[in-house]
Amino acid sequence: MKRVSAFFLIFLYVFPLMAQVYKITDYGAIGDGITVNTVYIQQAIDKCSENGGGTVYIPAGVFISGTIELKSNVNLYLETGAVIKGSPNLNDYKPYQSMFYGASNFGIIYAHKAQNVSITGQGIIDGNDAVFFDWTKAKKIEWGGTQYTRQKENFRKVTEGIGDGPVEPKDRPRQMVIFSECRNVLVRDVQLLHAPFWTLHFADCDGVICTGLKIGGSLETPNSDGIDITSCNNVIISDCDIRTGDDAIAITGYAYHYELPGYSNLRHASANITVSNCLLQSRSSGIRIGFEDQNTVRNIQISNIIITNSNRGIGIFVRDSGSIENVNISNVFIETRLHTGDWWGNGEPIHISSIPRSPNVKTGKIRNVNFRDVTCRSEAGIVIFGLPESPIGELSFENLKLTITESPINETAGGNFDFRGCYGEKLQLFAHDIPGIYMQHVDKAWFNNVTVNWEQTQQPFFTHALEARHIGQLTLMYFSGMAAPAHASLKAVKLVNISRFITNMDKKMLVKEKD
Repeated sequence: MKRVSAFFLIFLYVFPLMAQVYKITDYGAIGDGITVNTVYIQQAIDKCSENGGGTVYIPAGVFISGTIELKSNVNLYLETGAVIKGSPNLNDYKPYQSMFYGASNFGIIYAHKAQNVSITGQGIIDGNDAVFFDWTKAKKIEWGGTQYTRQKENFRKVTEGIGDGPVEPKDRPRQMVIFSECRNVLVRDVQLLHAPFWTLHFADCDGVICTGLKIGGSLETPNSDGIDITSCNNVIISDCDIRTGDDAIAITGYAYHYELPGYSNLRHASANITVSNCLLQSRSSGIRIGFEDQNTVRNIQISNIIITNSNRGIGIFVRDSGSIENVNISNVFIETRLHTGDWWGNGEPIHISSIPRSPNVKTGKIRNVNFRDVTCRSEAGIVIFGLPESPIGELSFENLKLTITESPINETAGGNFDFRGCYGEKLQLFAHDIPGIYMQHVDKAWFNNVTVNWEQTQQPFFTHALEARHIGQLTLMYFSGMAAPAHASLKAVKLVNISRFITNMDKKMLVKEKD
């Protein structure tokens, strides 16, 4: 009996039945980086689907393509050296009418109401963002304005060039890869690069696994989110390296979605989602949970995450009627800094806020959010911000170490809060002192073994280690920290209108006041 080669065994493992493999070059595709192969790739997918499913095989080469539709029981496999590259011609992308953007175009891959569908392999899907932006111009801050910032018209000003971006977009396709109303979805090992809009989007899906992905491109491109989870259930994200201009990972519960044709209602909460063993970098949030959500986001587990060189670390936002509940975050390192340009956020390693998006909205609740074993190194403080009409529920922090460092752009960017996406001009983007931890209008907060350090910070807007206002019950155990160096005479902790306070701190470190 002849010896079976290792290569052949691997091939059989990947493609167990030869009849189920559909090679796109057999349908006319040419990987020369010039030919537009949309029709040929789609023919291979259609034939695979018609025959009950299998693998559509992308060999080595650069295959230019517009929009292709992935179907049930089809695995799109990209070989090492294989590249599906987005066409530079917007007309090659399937058009649709968006409720918000008007006439829009899908990106490279979409799947709708598909089951048992996957994208795997060691190849690349490249959105070709180079052709969809003006790389010589940075977007101006318009939404929310700068009139209430500490620096006014000099806020985040760049004397020359584009600074940290974001650059101005041209007409562009939307989500590069999107799965909507799909079941049993796997995206594994591929590289998803240079998306001109959101990179990988799951909307109203159930049973999603994303693992081993490398997602990235230019950090100067706006809206280039890494992975977006919208009203999905039972999602696993693991072992991914994501470096994007906008949110690296976003988990939301929209009840409507203006990006998808025919959608008036996404029916499900986002629930039962794990994110683990990932490296993240973003000019917005490393991980964003919630925003304009009418559906609830619940049961989220985040662990073993490293977030570096980002504008925000972890952001949790309620702006609409949907709640955010049962979120556990552990074993995380967060490094954030101030950036120039029209990026939302201002260097916070952790941001939690509950503010209505419009005057007639009754917000949902943030409940049972827990941080454990978290280390932060940042150029701004932690912000926890509710309002009397939209207070934050229950929070806990255990084994938290926060170090605040001096920023080289404090003069143009420091000393501000950014809550854009909410109602009221004065709450969008405004000057505010920066304690190590600032907290207001929270029902119940628990801190155990928390340390706040200041490292070479001299700005006068840095103040207390902790400032808490209008808290129902505050527990502060084994807290270590002092006021910022510029205000060494201040108490470490400032408390204003705390209904119930439990602590083992030396009272000499505290100051209590009434409004």
